[in-house]
Amino acid sequence: MNLDFSLKWIAWESTKRCNLNCIHCRSKNGSNTDEIDTKKAFNLMDRVGRFSKPVFVISGGEPLLRKDIFELLEYGTKLGFKMAIATNGSLLDDSISLKLKSSGLKVASLSLDGSVSEVHDNFRRQPGSFDSVIKAATIFKKHNIPFLINSSFTKRNQSDIENTYKLAKKLGCVAWYIFIVVPVGNAQEILDDLISKEDYENILKWHFNMEISEKDIKVRPICAPSYYRVFDQNSKKIGTNISRRNLSFSPGGSKGCVAAQYIAYIDHLGNVYPCSYFPASAGNIFESEFETIWNSKIFGDIRNFSNYKGNCGRCEYLTVCGGCRVRALIYNGDYMAGDPYCDYKKL
Repeated sequence: MNLDFSLKWIAWESTKRCNLNCIHCRSKNGSNTDEIDTKKAFNLMDRVGRFSKPVFVISGGEPLLRKDIFELLEYGTKLGFKMAIATNGSLLDDSISLKLKSSGLKVASLSLDGSVSEVHDNFRRQPGSFDSVIKAATIFKKHNIPFLINSSFTKRNQSDIENTYKLAKKLGCVAWYIFIVVPVGNAQEILDDLISKEDYENILKWHFNMEISEKDIKVRPICAPSYYRVFDQNSKKIGTNISRRNLSFSPGGSKGCVAAQYIAYIDHLGNVYPCSYFPASAGNIFESEFETIWNSKIFGDIRNFSNYKGNCGRCEYLTVCGGCRVRALIYNGDYMAGDPYCDYKKL
């Protein structure tokens, strides 16, 4: 396995403003004061660009609430980034879609958390949000803008996982990512609603069976590193050498947790994290060079597999799984501890 870690993908929380109030959101709603201006945003992108030329995702909040979104896409494209946005789709129309494309947008992501409006709108706490996603997918498809669909699940919508996958594929996405919600942001208030670790394991087994038969789109579970152990175990059982498809805007598909290894996240103030759910910053991009942050203690610890503890430290799947460092920190108080959602023991 290649352990030459390099930044391949980064997301920036361009604003905390949002027109939704989703139950699982890591980013609490904010105001205009919660975002940097265009000049400082260019500076942020410059600082990343001096270190690497990754896929650069403009996230939020809702990034389409920024009036300079087209300028940001153009600037990032000039720097050599592959530019992407993560949007809830509610503000998208034909005109905005065409402007996004002409500004350099290479790929977009939409969030779909149910196969029907009753499920999705309940999860997003916004009537009409399901229809907005369907409309946005249709618009992106019409203008030949590749888009992936992210679907987040808790107990309240986990029974709709398979139907959500089927709808995402029908809408024409190039990839479908299933997110197993972790307890950060708004999700801290719904701990009892998070998927149990027993159901988590069963969902990963379902995903394996779905993936080996899926021939058209890329599928991956996110915040579910145990899947890479499940995939290996089950593929050996059926005796099949299964090839896995990767996309050019993805950090790859050969490993579970890639936080601080191939990806990073920058919040609205410039603080840099191993991933978008990790609650501890490793430094601020306006105060330190990105290279310094990339080589900081937190990032270095996560890349040092020999110092992992508990069930993860003893596991033969450590380098392909890695366990969830966020769950380890939240549940065990130590980001180097074992993943509390995995009960696998080395044979």
